[in-house]
Amino acid sequence: MTYVIERLSVHADGVAHGPEGTVHVAMALPGEEVSGEVMGGRIAAPKILTPSPERVKAPCPHYRSCGGCVLQHASEDFTAAWKMDVVRQALAARGLDSPEMTITTSPLGARKRATLSGRRTKKGTLVGFHARTSGTVVEVPHCLILRPELIAALPALHEATALAGSRKGEIAFALTLSEAGLEIAATGGKETDPAQFEALSQFARSHDLARLSWNGEVIAARRPALQRFGKAQVVPPPGAFLQATDHGAAALVAFAKAATGGAGRVADLFAGCGTFALPLAEQAEVHAVEGSAEMVAALDQGWRQAQGLHRVTTEARDLFRRPLLPDELAKFDAVVLDPPRAGAQAQIAEIAASDLARLVHVSCNPVTFARDAQVLIGAGFALTKLLVVDQFRFSAHVELAALFTRGS
Repeated sequence: MTYVIERLSVHADGVAHGPEGTVHVAMALPGEEVSGEVMGGRIAAPKILTPSPERVKAPCPHYRSCGGCVLQHASEDFTAAWKMDVVRQALAARGLDSPEMTITTSPLGARKRATLSGRRTKKGTLVGFHARTSGTVVEVPHCLILRPELIAALPALHEATALAGSRKGEIAFALTLSEAGLEIAATGGKETDPAQFEALSQFARSHDLARLSWNGEVIAARRPALQRFGKAQVVPPPGAFLQATDHGAAALVAFAKAATGGAGRVADLFAGCGTFALPLAEQAEVHAVEGSAEMVAALDQGWRQAQGLHRVTTEARDLFRRPLLPDELAKFDAVVLDPPRAGAQAQIAEIAASDLARLVHVSCNPVTFARDAQVLIGAGFALTKLLVVDQFRFSAHVELAALFTRGS
């Protein structure tokens, strides 16, 4: 049985149809004719009978086994066009037109944040990414997307897995490169008793880690794990959300700064540790709202120690349960919104009901972004600018920044 790939799914699998219905095909491209064994509605190892002209040789030696990347077999032009089309299709599904959009793609070897898995085995340890649709851990010593400093940490992660891993579970190592060096926030390992705490402390010293936390407990903070946001330096809580690449963060921040130019007061909602709030404070007063009190405290401390910024006020507030209301939004000339994948349905409803004229919506999920955009456009906003940012090279992940305006 052969299948012709009609399109890619949102997860970048090829989609075809046969007697059994819809079939998802790994590592396939539109227009290709493929064959292979169908199991559970999926062909995991297809034979490509008629390759697409957009097919290229995957540059990474781990590609066929590692599940961290799903699009290395496609040309860069195809991937860029497909990611923009994912946004167009999400908007079209809501009956919305797309403005002219552009895309910027982070270079190889740029990921400063990544989470790898560590597992003890009978023969030793495994550290890497999961295989496609599998819990198997695949070693990735030649990974093309990680910063060299993260690759260099792989032997240390093997050591930590042997030291405090369990045969019954898996350790998630959240690696973050700070200005002071590498930070590791590990979860899923053995709970720490005094002997284990001392062993992990020695591990942090021997590998010159800036900070090590284990199951939420800070084991060692040898140097402040600084992150730079514009003119400010911030020490985020262990494992706090940050943009994945410096390139991607710079593109999103530049978009937000340009889109809010001329605004005297700006609200940054879902502000995190200040990715947008602190650079925006170079040109306006900013009120930063974030659900995590620890992140808010880090942001505030960073602002107080910086020079040459406008006033930044902060508020720890759950914007899912307590969104800013129209009378509160009336204090601002513009709003920047960067919610998690679920979007910001409650906050969007209040923005739609307010008199706000300018909104920058940053999103990591085109589907929930389109849902929110439909509400905004129904309230008189126009979607005027849209930038797609590909920080997660070779993945199906799509990030974007959009400008909504209404009135004069």
